[in-house]
Amino acid sequence: MLNSILLMMQPAEGTEANPLMSFLPLLLIIVVFYFFMIRPQMRRQKETRKFREGLSKGDKVVTTGGIYGKIAEVKETHIILEIAKDVQIKVDKNGIVKDMSDAQPQR
Repeated sequence: MLNSILLMMQPAEGTEANPLMSFLPLLLIIVVFYFFMIRPQMRRQKETRKFREGLSKGDKVVTTGGIYGKIAEVKETHIILEIAKDVQIKVDKNGIVKDMSDAQPQR
């Protein structure tokens, strides 16, 4: 009985396992990860980089800390953000997350 079970588990003589077929599931997983996770993330990073490079004086923005303000001056690595009349803070460009010019005013 045990011998017959072991014989059934062994591949038939003369047939060799195709190495491509053993890597096919792994390859499929990699392709799915690329198209559903890696590619969209790279696109978002590119859009964010383009947004930060396009910042200009007068743009209304929000920082990662949730501070709303208007850009008073743009430097190479940071910006001067006006958060109230005559109140300005220095913020790293990487700390700016979105443009508020198209946002609806809150009540």
